[in-house]
Amino acid sequence: MKKKSLLSFLLLFAVMIGATGATAYAEQPIVSIDLGDGSQPASVSALSLVLLITVLSLAPAILVLMTSFTRIVIVLGFVRTSLGTQQTPPNQVLIGLALFLTLFIMAPTLSQVNEVALQPYLKGELTQTEALEKASEPLKEFMFRHTREKDLLLFMNYTQTEKPETVQDIPLTVLIPSFALSEIKTAFQMGFMIFIPFLIIDMVVASTLMAMGMMMLPPVMISLPFKILLFVLVDGWYLVVKSLLSSFQV
Repeated sequence: MKKKSLLSFLLLFAVMIGATGATAYAEQPIVSIDLGDGSQPASVSALSLVLLITVLSLAPAILVLMTSFTRIVIVLGFVRTSLGTQQTPPNQVLIGLALFLTLFIMAPTLSQVNEVALQPYLKGELTQTEALEKASEPLKEFMFRHTREKDLLLFMNYTQTEKPETVQDIPLTVLIPSFALSEIKTAFQMGFMIFIPFLIIDMVVASTLMAMGMMMLPPVMISLPFKILLFVLVDGWYLVVKSLLSSFQV
């Protein structure tokens, strides 16, 4: 009898929940999106929405190439590879560290963008086009300071761009790839310097094992603790981060 009453109570409770959900669903406004049948051109608002979604999908890649993130994440990757620790630190840690270092290095530039572009735009003092032009000025100055003249001339000659009088006259389509190419080269130069001490340890360990006749013992297994010990004793992460910060000072 008790089981039957309990079953009836659960059934009643389920019906009440279903009725409540149906009532709430009925009270919600119905939103429909009509894309048209193709017989009429899309409205301006629809095209603007498509363009906005496209820009938002490309924004992370564009912002990564316009900041110090490229150099930092490549150098941190070289550190992990030279240590030979496989997935330690994991990718999430390296990318997170690279993001926060990027925010730290880009803080003066981002503050200038907020001051000259974002805040006036929010107050209605600038249009969207004017705000974008104002926001690009500090970013252009930052990228130009860390772009090699050789890389910049490569893209300017390819596009047959006239020699600019000021930094602001350089189009972003030329400056962004030039900056990215310079950042990759600088990161590889720093990565080469990081590899040298660990390469020496690998060579010493391999030579020692060969001299002892232990040819079947992997040298990497023996050299890994020594490389970690050396990296810890010299406070390697501090030196790497210090070098990265110093490389962006002008």
